[in-house]
Amino acid sequence: MVVSKKYIVLNSFVGEPKKSDFKIIEEELPALQDNEFLAEAAYISVDPYQRMKLGENYPCDMIGGQVAKIIESKNSEYPVGSWVMGHFGWRTHTITKPDNEKFCKQKPYMYKLPDFGDLPVSLAVGMCGRVGNTAYFGFTQICQPKPGETVVISGAAGAVGCQVGQIAKIFGCRVIGFAGTDEKTNFLVKELGFDCAANYKTTNLKDFLKENAPNGVDCYFDNVGGEISSTVISQMNEYGRVAVCGAISTYNETDPEKRKDEYKLNIYCCVV
Repeated sequence: MVVSKKYIVLNSFVGEPKKSDFKIIEEELPALQDNEFLAEAAYISVDPYQRMKLGENYPCDMIGGQVAKIIESKNSEYPVGSWVMGHFGWRTHTITKPDNEKFCKQKPYMYKLPDFGDLPVSLAVGMCGRVGNTAYFGFTQICQPKPGETVVISGAAGAVGCQVGQIAKIFGCRVIGFAGTDEKTNFLVKELGFDCAANYKTTNLKDFLKENAPNGVDCYFDNVGGEISSTVISQMNEYGRVAVCGAISTYNETDPEKRKDEYKLNIYCCVV
């Protein structure tokens, strides 16, 4: 018998999610059936999209991706010792199979990881997983950067933003990042090779862009929305490209009018 621990969400989030919105419960798992396997979580993702409304009925299981190791199996394609990336939620143990209807609403809801060699399997929830794909395809396919262009990234020290900045440098772009602390901006410049970075909490971003992007902004990768995005967009060149990855500055907003303004901004970004 295996007992799994899992997070459940007690109610719809109002404002910033609180510890009291969650509860950890135990769940006794049944014996494996044909084609099933038992996976034990090793790394669980924490992503902005998890702030979304989870459903109409509460309590409900917390959503999320995880890297898990198969510790028991009745499926020859998923033997013991294999690693999988699956959207199983915040739980320690999961019994599933490739065509599990419970999880298949997300495509792909699960896949077996390749051999990472000496690299940590945690990369499957980062650079070698959804985060890396979001950064690479969102930037290269939507922004279509060209050598010598100026790229601005908000939320630049986040999981996606820092990858976008490094990809932009590979493409030969001038890269400017915005983050929320001096420690993060120093990291962007000294460790990741950004050309410059600013703390949006202590810097006049309009003046900063005029000084550091005197010829305007060609590509904007937006992770935060809100006032920062309005400022960057006002400094963009004709035929500039905007990739709207997120609007995290408003995810916890309780004023519906401000949320409406953010929606309008996202629509505008999509057609710039």
